[in-house]
Amino acid sequence: MKVTRIFADAGGESHFGEQTIALRDGGTIGRLSELQAATGIIFRENDGDYNFDWHCAPQRQYIVLLDGNIEIETSDGEKRRFGGGDILLVEDTTGKGHRTRTIDDQSRRSLFVTLD
Repeated sequence: MKVTRIFADAGGESHFGEQTIALRDGGTIGRLSELQAATGIIFRENDGDYNFDWHCAPQRQYIVLLDGNIEIETSDGEKRRFGGGDILLVEDTTGKGHRTRTIDDQSRRSLFVTLD
């Protein structure tokens, strides 16, 4: 399963990366990853005019987009669009951070799975 990472390098610049989570055959219930430790889950809903200027992630966390569409820009200037079903691993807890904006004027729901 593909996950998009947002991380900061040693100089504080944020970048996108890709991570693949290995899945194994779980038989009749499908393909499963290994158990990953998490510290909590946060349910979130944003209005359609949500735009959050430069910020760092408050902690390492997965963000699972349930619906809506956003554009994220990293400090290196790259922009990517994400929508329902996309998974992000946000790890830029220091540095210049990233910014997020809604691109379809629709409300958005997501889950944050916080990590150690």
